[in-house]
Amino acid sequence: MKAIPRLGFGTYGRTGPTGIVALEKALEVGYRHFDTAQSYGTESEVGAALRRSGLAREEVWITTKIDMSNYGPGRLVPSLERSIDNLGLTPDLTLLHWPSKNAEWPLDVYLSQIIEAKEHGLTGAIGVSNFPIALLKAAMAQVGAGEILTNQIELNPLHNNRTVAQFCRSVGVLVTCYLPIAKGRLRGGPTIEAIAAKHGASVEQVALAWELAKGYAAIPTSSRADRIASNFAARDLALAQEDIAALDALPQTARTIDPDWGPNWD
Repeated sequence: MKAIPRLGFGTYGRTGPTGIVALEKALEVGYRHFDTAQSYGTESEVGAALRRSGLAREEVWITTKIDMSNYGPGRLVPSLERSIDNLGLTPDLTLLHWPSKNAEWPLDVYLSQIIEAKEHGLTGAIGVSNFPIALLKAAMAQVGAGEILTNQIELNPLHNNRTVAQFCRSVGVLVTCYLPIAKGRLRGGPTIEAIAAKHGASVEQVALAWELAKGYAAIPTSSRADRIASNFAARDLALAQEDIAALDALPQTARTIDPDWGPNWD
């Protein structure tokens, strides 16, 4: 299996013609990893942008995520087949977007279905998103070591999700950071602003470079061409160890995505 590019492009909000333009710009500047989801309504845009780019299918990594409404018995596989129709391709990776809402379905009900989807060739790999440690352990016990490629979680310098991230690293599950640049809330922080000034970089580039230095994947997004290019340039930013330590020590804020039906967070 090909390797997942560690800096990807999130597609939440990138809908319609303007969304396709942003996705095309992302491919133009060098992104080779798109993250979409059934609930985003951007699978068709991802497929269209890739076809317009002229790039070969194997050059771009595509992740999608199964919506919780499709976790019931017999629902997940048909929903992924619809995603494949929307994308016009088979995803490299398919995630369970959340644990079942209010534990409506036991884990084995929907986890067994995503394994079935992989066995039928409907996805290259599987993973999870927003899984706390207890559920991740249960999933790994059910599907076997090495089957879960990633756990996609909210993570940035202001919310480092350290407990879950450290556990994922200890068991060989890649951490993929969503909201990796904290929706603009990084600006004005004296520590990160000082690090950015030292490197002649933006605070967003510093955050992404910090995540990449830790071995995480990150999926920033933007509709603006300049921000799309600037974020991608974070790959070229090498932070010093003292920079990383200073970012590690930042005061932490509450998570941004915290629905009342969500899991028991670590």
